[in-house]
This record gives sequence, C-alpha cells and structure tokens, in this order.
Amino acid sequence: MVSRENKRAALHEKLQLLRSITNSHALNKTSIIMDATKYIEELKQKVERLNQDMEAAQTSSHRNPLPMVTVETLEKGFLINVFLDRSCPGLLVSILEAFEELGLNVQEARVSCTDSFRLQAVGGENEEQGECMDAQVVKQAVLQAIKNWNESTEQE
Repeated sequence: MVSRENKRAALHEKLQLLRSITNSHALNKTSIIMDATKYIEELKQKVERLNQDMEAAQTSSHRNPLPMVTVETLEKGFLINVFLDRSCPGLLVSILEAFEELGLNVQEARVSCTDSFRLQAVGGENEEQGECMDAQVVKQAVLQAIKNWNESTEQE
C-alpha cells in the first residue's frame, strides 16, 4: 500500500516538473503530456532551423566574409549568436563594446576564437534605461560592430 502511494506521489511530482518545464497550464495527465509533446516538437524545429542556418553560413562564408548573426528575444533580454568560420582577433572586443553602447549587460557568454569565431551570449537590458529595445536593434548594432572591425583590420 505504501509503495503504491510512493509511486503515485513520484509520478505526480514528475508530471508537475514536466508541466513547469513546458510552461503548460494543463491540470490532467493527458493534457500535460500533450503539451510536452508540442513543446518537444517546437524544440526539434528550432534545432533544425539553427542547423540549417549554420549550414548556410558555412557554405556562404567563402563568398561572404561577414559572420552569421542571430538574435532571439528572451523573457528578459536576448540570445545573441555570432559565427564565422575563421579566427577573428579583436572581434570579441568590438562586439562587447557594441553591447556596452546599447546598455546591454552580458549575463552569460560562451566564446571560441581558436579556428573559428563563435559567440553565444545572453544579454539583458540595463534597467536604468527607460526605453525597450528589440532584437533587430541588437542585431544591427552587432552587425555594425563587425563591419567596423572588418574595416579596421583591412586598413592594417
């Protein structure tokens, strides 16, 4: 009897965890599982889109010297991805300066500059700034920083 109660409690706890992870508002088991299934499908599509973007960036990088830049809006801030299939000394500094000019606080970042340049950063808006910015403004600022960096390295 106790074992059955423990299993039921464990199942309920796992369903509630699944419900919170998938942002489901469902109350019964079936609906929670259906919401989780939809959530997984959305994640799969997102991964597929990102893989296609990466492939497109890699095939076009020989023709286009500029990196691939994507900016996604998060609940409080932005997810910024920058990719270039060659090493870019000094590019990170230029991008971080652009973030600073925007008033974007870098909350988390992963960077690789060895054989290729990859940046994944989570940036949040400075709350002292009254105005809200959108993902397009952030993307344009990053692209401008890259353009400025590119021009300065060509002059050297």
